[in-house]
Amino acid sequence: MRANRLIVWMGLAMILFVTACGQAPQSADHTNKKAGAPSQTAGGFPITLQDKSGTDVKIEKKPTRIVSIIPSTTEIAFAVGAGNEIVGVSNYDNYPAEAAKKEKVGDLKVNKEKVVALNPDLVLADSSSGDAVTALRKSGLTVLVTEAKNIDEVYKSIGLIGEATGHTGEADKLVQNMQADVRAVQEKVKAIPDEKKPKVWVEVDPSLFTAGKGTFIDDMVTLAGGKNIAADVEGWKKLSEEKVLERNPDVILNTYGYYDKEATAKILKRPTWQQVKAVQTKRVQALDSDVVTRPGPRITQGLQEVARALHPDLFK
Repeated sequence: MRANRLIVWMGLAMILFVTACGQAPQSADHTNKKAGAPSQTAGGFPITLQDKSGTDVKIEKKPTRIVSIIPSTTEIAFAVGAGNEIVGVSNYDNYPAEAAKKEKVGDLKVNKEKVVALNPDLVLADSSSGDAVTALRKSGLTVLVTEAKNIDEVYKSIGLIGEATGHTGEADKLVQNMQADVRAVQEKVKAIPDEKKPKVWVEVDPSLFTAGKGTFIDDMVTLAGGKNIAADVEGWKKLSEEKVLERNPDVILNTYGYYDKEATAKILKRPTWQQVKAVQTKRVQALDSDVVTRPGPRITQGLQEVARALHPDLFK
């Protein structure tokens, strides 16, 4: 089931957000070069960047053949203007449309031989790709690892990939636009008193997996003026049905409904959930799982989607 594969992907990707309620987004800091890095040419290369694995990654010249082994880095590369240089992507890559035309190099298990055969001068990965990163580096490839646990870190990932691909200006502009999206949401919900903020249950799959503290979705619910009823658990965990019913959410958001079109209807029909406020008022909605779970340039669109679900009167 594709929904289950998405849960595995999200877990392996470690896309854990920390709560950022009430905090204005910080200016992007793309300074990843370490002291003693080689001097750059007028075109910005060679350059040495410290990636999220703690590795000093030296890039001799502007990459012309890039392989991205995770959807979020693919989206970032396209968004900063490096799409033409991408020659390979993961099987899960479905955005933008041009990504579907690229050579596929595997899913959760990266096909190292395929990656090597594409002769990339840069491979984009994230911290969930540990074994693949090690294998590809042993093959002599240049691999840049990203990781984002909150929106500010998404900005930094964009800046890192912008520098690595020679698209720093485009990365800066993208981050500025995303920061403006976040500020716009914060501005609309800032006057909502705490007692008026809806209690939210986020259902990642029908077994009651949810997004707890330190996840993308928890952060977005908070920024969008809601209260995550699973905020007392860490990461992606199961919550018992008893606890969900006891906490009686005002709004139910599900991420697997993007692929299972009957998901919302099934939630509304659960016999034991008929006294839940969200079910009684039919405030049950599917989210675009790709937008709300990938630490890439569309994450602020995910924030807007969550905000519309929680406060439809403010976000028409």
